[in-house]
Amino acid sequence: MASIFSNLEPALLWKHFDELRKIPRCSGEETAVGDYVVSVAKKLNLDFKRDDVGNIVVQKSGSTGHENASVVILQGHLDMVCEKDSGVAHDFVKDPIQIERDGDWFKAKGTTLGADNGIGVAAALAVMEEDALVHGPLELLFTVDEERGLTGASQIQPDFLTGRTFLNLDSEEEGAFFIGCSGGGDTLITLPLQKRDTPEGTGLSIAITGLRGGHSGIDIDQGRANAIKLVTRMLWKVGKNHPFFLIQFHGGNKRNAIAREARAEVIVPKAAMSAFQQELRNAFEDIIFEFKAVEKDMDLKIEELSGRVSEVCDTDSQAMFLNLLLGLPHGVLAMSQEIPDLVETSNNLATVAWSEQNAKVGLSSRSSIGSALQATKDMLRALAEMAGADIDQPEGYPGWTPNLDSPILHVM
Repeated sequence: MASIFSNLEPALLWKHFDELRKIPRCSGEETAVGDYVVSVAKKLNLDFKRDDVGNIVVQKSGSTGHENASVVILQGHLDMVCEKDSGVAHDFVKDPIQIERDGDWFKAKGTTLGADNGIGVAAALAVMEEDALVHGPLELLFTVDEERGLTGASQIQPDFLTGRTFLNLDSEEEGAFFIGCSGGGDTLITLPLQKRDTPEGTGLSIAITGLRGGHSGIDIDQGRANAIKLVTRMLWKVGKNHPFFLIQFHGGNKRNAIAREARAEVIVPKAAMSAFQQELRNAFEDIIFEFKAVEKDMDLKIEELSGRVSEVCDTDSQAMFLNLLLGLPHGVLAMSQEIPDLVETSNNLATVAWSEQNAKVGLSSRSSIGSALQATKDMLRALAEMAGADIDQPEGYPGWTPNLDSPILHVM
């Protein structure tokens, strides 16, 4: 059976991308895809090194007449964000990514595609294999665990590479050179929850699904909706007029992905049920209008729960939880004052997980200015302290401030 990528050029690039999409490679689980890179290097009789964390560098000598040129490093990361729609049966531990063609685009069926950074890795593998290219000495660098915080790259030792000119193949805009990057840091807010016995009423599941989501760095300026923010907004608004009791709340599943789905479970007194649901739908209609240009497939599902619930959130905990979520920032916080259309600082309200004792809220902040990143994290800390929540902010990674006088930029 012919591949979906048959007859596409460059043939070597698409050949390797097709192989990569068959190999499960979530962050932290890159052994198999690293083995594939090593197998290609061995087949081509190229020297390679693999460090203790799984980073790989392959050396390729320069073409005839260019053997003594400066070494150039081409780098991509082996891992991918593993996320899928809730109704899709896909096991990221063993299943290949299913791909379909839509005009000039290739898309995954209900999951992330892995082109970040599969297409960069495929390009480097194609360069390794193609003999017709004219080039100086190359080091093809493949790093691990990029999506969870560049942890593979951060552990590269000084003697692992010899080159000092570095081209990163992880970008999105054809014909554009990226000369700077945001630093980042995560925040985990843990809000204690007090519970009470379940009052009389009917249980409801309230879910928003079908959002586009996307990468919290690449797509944060696209105006896409955040499911956590939307469900919170609806409950907060409806709760001002109609009582309900929160059972649990879940949303998002990756710190670096914009939440595509979120779901809350509540108890609603029977006398308020009709008005409660109608006001929810009215609030959702407002949201549809606001995001009509961006979110074409957004859906609200309201379903009755079966079975008895033993506990719900008490009034104070519920109010504090919803106020905190509503107040936490999401989206672009500042644009660059020097480079047009460049996001400088942003924050992603990424995940909400619920347990019997607490609610855990995960956020990811980014900025190319170190002080602005710290100010954003300080703002999150202040909001957490106001809510009486614990907060953990592990050390992140620094930004890369653009250097308009970079020699390699002038060459490019």
